Amino acid sequence: MNKSEALRALEEEMAADASLPLSGANLVFGEGNPDGLVCFVGEAPGFHEDRLKRPFVGRAGQLLDTLITGLGWKRGDVYITNIVKRRPPENRDPLPEEINAYKSYLARQIEILNPKIIATLGRFSMNYFLPFAKISRDHGKVFEITTPPSAAAEGGVTRLVIPLFHPAAALRSSEVLNQLKNDFKKLPAITSGKAVIQKAETPVFTARKKKEDAPQGKLF
Repeated sequence: MNKSEALRALEEEMAADASLPLSGANLVFGEGNPDGLVCFVGEAPGFHEDRLKRPFVGRAGQLLDTLITGLGWKRGDVYITNIVKRRPPENRDPLPEEINAYKSYLARQIEILNPKIIATLGRFSMNYFLPFAKISRDHGKVFEITTPPSAAAEGGVTRLVIPLFHPAAALRSSEVLNQLKNDFKKLPAITSGKAVIQKAETPVFTARKKKEDAPQGKLF
């Protein structure tokens, strides 16, 4: 099974999972290049994302597209998703129990994609990978995390995570916008291995597998 097939299977599994919260909203699984070096992870879909079933297509998404193309990349060069994959009512912040319900699916999605860089957008996705980080202090820094051993990787997997401000926050503050632009400029250097990297303590979350699968280790 290739990456695209594995992602489709995971999306179908999520769609059939009646235990997931926010079931009244559309599932916004993610999109982009499954072989891309960078995976952007946001918080949750908004109104436009729910309507179109695509991540980051509203005003924040337009800013994200502008930042991506400003690097000489295309949106289709990267992968874009969220932790919570359905819209919370009134675009409120995702609740801890909603993040807990969806996070194992994100872990499996990341495992399939195996990106070189995970660029988190906003504090909720940042704290999934870096639970002790603060967005105001740690944005633009590059952290190395190592997942615990699992059936898929006996020695764990090393990944690079760069926390970024959420584009929606940048739309509300010119200061945050400038910081986001400056942090984005670091991405090409990270992809080419020319970045200062900091070790980070890795959170440990269990990735839920299908019942017929063999027992798995913990991810993230």
